[in-house]
Amino acid sequence: MHLLCSLDTLPADTSKGFLLNDISLVAINKHGNIHVYLNQCPHRGVPLEWQPDQFLDLDKNFIQCATHGALFRIEDGECIAGPCPGEMLTSIASKIEQGQVWVNLPCT
Repeated sequence: MHLLCSLDTLPADTSKGFLLNDISLVAINKHGNIHVYLNQCPHRGVPLEWQPDQFLDLDKNFIQCATHGALFRIEDGECIAGPCPGEMLTSIASKIEQGQVWVNLPCT
């Protein structure tokens, strides 16, 4: 497991991008639940954000790809609108211990 961040740097209903061991990640705090994904759209393979740390739609209900507007559920990363319905963001296992967010990075 690798330390991603302190939980207090990821307030409720926000998203933040990270580069850890040359792997681009997005972490979202949705009502106190942390969800971490590779920062890569399954449709085009491009980063998701339109500005640094801006991964969510205006209502903060979905992850939104800046390239073509695809919407992904925060809870499981499934595309529910756009050119890749049913495709999934790559989930990264995470856990919270003593106020720290830890992730299990994929092999590179």
